[in-house]
Amino acid sequence: MTDQPTTPGLRGAVDLTRLGATSRPPATGQTATGQTATRRAGSAAAVPGRSGLVVEASDATFSEIVNVSVSVPLLLVLWAAQFPESRDYLDTVATVAQTYGGRVQVVSIDVEANPGLLRAFQVQTVPVTMGLIQQQPVPLFAGPQPAEQLRPVIDELLALAVQHGVTGRVELGQETATAEDDTSEPALPPLHQRAYEAIEGGDLDGAAAAYRQALKENPADADAELGLAQVGLMQRTHDADLQTARAAAADHPTDVAAQTLVADLDVLGGHVEDAFLRLIDLVKATSGEDRERARAHLLELFSVVGSQDERVRKARTALMSALF
Repeated sequence: MTDQPTTPGLRGAVDLTRLGATSRPPATGQTATGQTATRRAGSAAAVPGRSGLVVEASDATFSEIVNVSVSVPLLLVLWAAQFPESRDYLDTVATVAQTYGGRVQVVSIDVEANPGLLRAFQVQTVPVTMGLIQQQPVPLFAGPQPAEQLRPVIDELLALAVQHGVTGRVELGQETATAEDDTSEPALPPLHQRAYEAIEGGDLDGAAAAYRQALKENPADADAELGLAQVGLMQRTHDADLQTARAAAADHPTDVAAQTLVADLDVLGGHVEDAFLRLIDLVKATSGEDRERARAHLLELFSVVGSQDERVRKARTALMSALF
C-alpha cells in the first residue's frame, strides 16, 4: 500500500457538517430510502465479524469486528443514511468484493447512527473507505469510486495482508457464494494454490518452495516471482523487533545486514519510499561486495512492491544515479 492515504477522490463526497441536530438516525439497519441494509448488502445480518461478505458495525460491536482483522483483511465503508448516494456506494464495494471468494470482508458503518465511530474516525465526508489489517487502519480514499478503480486497491490491500500473514477467509452466505461462483476469477494454478495454503498454515518454507517450482516450470510467471519475493520478506522479518533493528541501523550506518533489515520492516509496514531511500543511501556509502549486496537487496524489494509501481520507477532512476 502507499505510504500516505491514496489521493482522496472527493468528487461526490458529502460534507458531514450537513448532519445537524435536526437529523434523526433511522432505525437500526434502515437506510434513508426505507430499505434494510440486510436486503441491500446481501449477508449483512450475519454474526458480527464472523461470517458473511458484508457485516454491519456499530458503536457496540466494532471492537469485536476489529479482532477479525488479525486473520481476514477488512474493508471499512463509512456512510450516512441521510445521504442515500453514500449508501449506494457500499453496494458497489460489496459487488466487487464478491469476486474475491471471502478473502476480504466488507464492514458497513453508518456514522450517522453511530456517533462514537463518527468521532473515532473523525470523518468529514462520506463515503470513506479504509482497510484494516491486524487491527491497524490502512487509509484508502474518500468519496465514491467506480468499480473498475476499486479492484486494484483491494488487490493492494490483499498483498499487504499477505505480507503480514493475514490470509484467512470469511464464511460466505449461500446467496453470496452463488454470486461469487458466477463472477469469480479462475482458480489459482496448483502450485500457487499450494503456496497460498502453506502461507495460511504458517509454512513459509513450503510456500517459497512452491513458488520456486512454479518459476522453474515457467520462468515468465510474474505472479510466482512476486509471491516468492513477498514470502522472502516475511521470512526475513519473522522474528525481527523494529525498535532493536532501528537502533542497530542507527549505530552502524554502513552495516548492510542492519540497514537491509530495517528496509524490509519499512516495506512491511507500508513505508516503501523510506525503505528505498535507505538502501540507495547505503549504495552510495559502500563499495565492493557490500555495495553489491545493498543493490541486490534493493532489487529484491522492487520485486516485492511490483515493477509497475511509480515508487519503484523513481527509485530505479535514483539507483542508477547512485551507481554511476
